[in-house]
Amino acid sequence: MDLLRGKIFKNASWIIVSKLFQSVFSLTIGLLSARYLGPSNYGLINYASSIVTFVFPIAQLGLNNTLVHELSQDSENEGKILGTSIIMSVVSALFCMFGVTAFAAVSNNGDRECVLIVSLYSIGILFQSLDLIRYWFQTKLLSKYSSVVSLVAYTVVSLYKLFLLITKRSIFYFAVSNSIDYFLIALLLIILYKKLDGQSFSFDFSLGKRVISKSKHYIIPGLMVAIFAQTDKIMLKSMIGEAEIGYYSAATAIASISSFVFTAIIDSFRPVIFSDLNNEASFRLNLRRLYCIIIWLSLLQSVFMTIFSDLFVYILYGSEYAASSNILRIVVWLTTFSYFGAVRNIWILAKNKQKYLWIINALGACMNVVLNLIMIPFFGAIGAAIASVFTQMFTNFILGFILTPIRENNSIVIESLNPKLILDLIKKDK
Repeated sequence: MDLLRGKIFKNASWIIVSKLFQSVFSLTIGLLSARYLGPSNYGLINYASSIVTFVFPIAQLGLNNTLVHELSQDSENEGKILGTSIIMSVVSALFCMFGVTAFAAVSNNGDRECVLIVSLYSIGILFQSLDLIRYWFQTKLLSKYSSVVSLVAYTVVSLYKLFLLITKRSIFYFAVSNSIDYFLIALLLIILYKKLDGQSFSFDFSLGKRVISKSKHYIIPGLMVAIFAQTDKIMLKSMIGEAEIGYYSAATAIASISSFVFTAIIDSFRPVIFSDLNNEASFRLNLRRLYCIIIWLSLLQSVFMTIFSDLFVYILYGSEYAASSNILRIVVWLTTFSYFGAVRNIWILAKNKQKYLWIINALGACMNVVLNLIMIPFFGAIGAAIASVFTQMFTNFILGFILTPIRENNSIVIESLNPKLILDLIKKDK
């Protein structure tokens, strides 16, 4: 047990440290880039990012949610599983690249600059498909390798952006930075995979059908998540104005500044939880522990940011973004409920209940649109924040009591509220 705990915490610590440096680089370079590019060009880069984000669930075919499970359950065929998954994702990514470019051309009346920016930014979709190999490292609890690789790649890209800022390059050079990041990560991970004696990649059609039969249930939910992640910004622009989007974006960026911690913890627990599927008691215990850590850490963060929201906004964005403070006090509370969903998806996959995901996320997307329509005209960006919090609460917690097939997961959530679970996990056996 001590060995297992050590692996979990060591694995998580590598991811956290890597993501911490990436977050610092991202925040610093992001602020400098925004000031250099100006509202118009910076908005164009973010527009490209938004529409590319919508197709990520299609490009990845939901494999990012199921690959750890597949590799854990069939380690003898990991080369076939990885090779098949990557090839399917690459093919899907090529179609997605064409799709977002065509969408940009049609929706922007053939605006050459816009279409070229979107096209350059979309190259990252292809390289992100190769990034699926990262889940092999997660399965083996070897995230220190993928974390170092991510840190190296992000450092190179940050230096590249600094070079662009110093030499005052055009927006087109910034559009390809995302692709460079994913390309370096994919290349280095593949090299490391071979160095660590990973099995040779191969494609198996029948295995592909088996893998996609599970992962396909995550595609529509992923699209629904993308919809209610972007709806608030789109509606704010059309109903209020660009300034409100700026205030809202600043608040959401601050609220998610520690997201890498939660992601690292969940990614480190995932292979351990899947390895105990045949032992129901151990499976539930590990899931309760994960929920417990996520709940109490997110609540601690929410209280802290609510109290010091003015200070956070002033230090990071300056006095001109003072209006973001009240938005931050609200939007930070969606953290707890948003990560409920990530942990719940582990339980759903373990119990083969993926077919309910599209119902959950479709209802969440509909609620988000309706709440934004009601709240934004009266409260502006604060209304969008309220809508986001209630959407996450409804989708990732309340629906668990309404939908009978997933009610068991909510009982685990209730059991995990006892903070003693954290103490039992971190203390050593005597």
